[in-house]
Amino acid sequence: MKERIALFTILMGLTAFLYIFQYHVNTLWGYVLLLTFMTIYGVYSTLALKHKKRQLKKQPVKINEDYKPFVSILIPAHNEEAVISHTVDNVMQLNYQNFEVIVIDDRSSDNTANVIKNLELKYKDKVKTLIREQEAFPGKSAVLNDAIKLAQGEAILVFDADATVEPDFLNKMVPCLEPADVGAVQARKVIRNGAYNLLTKCQYNEYVLDTYLQVGRDAIKGAVELRGNGELIKRQAIDDIGGWNNYTITDDLDMSTRLHIKGWDVRYCPSAEVYEEGIIYLVPLFRQRRRWLEGTIRRYLEYSMEAIKSQTMSLRAKLDMIAYIAQFIMPLWMILEIVIRAFKALTGKGVIQNELVSSVVIAAITAVGFFMAIRYSLRRYDNQKRIPAFVQASYTAVYMLIIWFPMVLFICGKILFCKKDLNWGKTAHGLVMEEEAGHNNINSIEKELQEV
Repeated sequence: MKERIALFTILMGLTAFLYIFQYHVNTLWGYVLLLTFMTIYGVYSTLALKHKKRQLKKQPVKINEDYKPFVSILIPAHNEEAVISHTVDNVMQLNYQNFEVIVIDDRSSDNTANVIKNLELKYKDKVKTLIREQEAFPGKSAVLNDAIKLAQGEAILVFDADATVEPDFLNKMVPCLEPADVGAVQARKVIRNGAYNLLTKCQYNEYVLDTYLQVGRDAIKGAVELRGNGELIKRQAIDDIGGWNNYTITDDLDMSTRLHIKGWDVRYCPSAEVYEEGIIYLVPLFRQRRRWLEGTIRRYLEYSMEAIKSQTMSLRAKLDMIAYIAQFIMPLWMILEIVIRAFKALTGKGVIQNELVSSVVIAAITAVGFFMAIRYSLRRYDNQKRIPAFVQASYTAVYMLIIWFPMVLFICGKILFCKKDLNWGKTAHGLVMEEEAGHNNINSIEKELQEV
């Protein structure tokens, strides 16, 4: 109910502002100012990053080779028989000595439980398994809260069931966790099958944009966010905030906000990469992004007052969080602006031509903003050349507008009029591996026939 009231207040206030002030001021300029604010923030974070790099060249960070905390690696798995063996085999190649792996079967209806039991036998003391009962509380947060009871680590590393990393992953992550005020570190997420189709390519580019945003937030010591896959968290910090929140659909974003409110710093480590499978079909992608966006909006509505009142949360983190919220106000602003202008034009209270021109200008400005941010990200963090970066930024900007903007409106309606549920919309993994295996089998059969 608190989330519903807060969102209703925001929507009514924004609608009233736009409707009233359209009679006195062209609110298009207000939207432009909002985008300008976001642009200035982006430039500021970029300059902060450059300053940080110059400082590191002058005074490189000394790595404490003695800081080697025991790490418990938690890998939740719900119907993941297709990928979980590959993930655990990959994790066992880490060249960090002090770690254990706990694989959790979360109420699976396939053969996941038997697969992870075999993994426990294969790796003996290094791998433990936890089989959750069908009636256990649902959700990834509940899984992690159960698993941490078995964990012995001073630090907890969470992987998705389809994750893969390089052997030096933990050696890159652990030094970032050492400072006393750091509660967690997030690795860079990369789409492994980005070349599969246009949809996975857009997701790959979207993750590159996220890298740009996270690196910038880290440079200004802002409110860096955990991403669920490849997050390393101090046991002390987890205990301090009371573990994961069982009643959220985005465990990572919820935990990020609560860590910041408690005064913990969250850092970003772009040199440590965790690879995951991009979604190859549109409907499952919408389902996943719906969960992400709903969790993002709900946690801001739920924790906004706590963040404002917090005496331990840094001012930088608060300001950064406000700037980040603007990304979700912007779609609402744009949609409401266009709806109100259309209403005025249809009721004869506005000049249709001018209203349509303003709406087109709003859409164009938004698209250009996304395009520029994505293009810079691809040039900076994916080493793309000018023309490929231009082309990819163009269609990825369209993808972002199609995926995110209508969904903001949908999620706001869901929060306002529907009962909150914990349906976190599981993403199917292993589809690409299955198709590749099928192609390999066909090729093998064709080869055998040719030999005959």
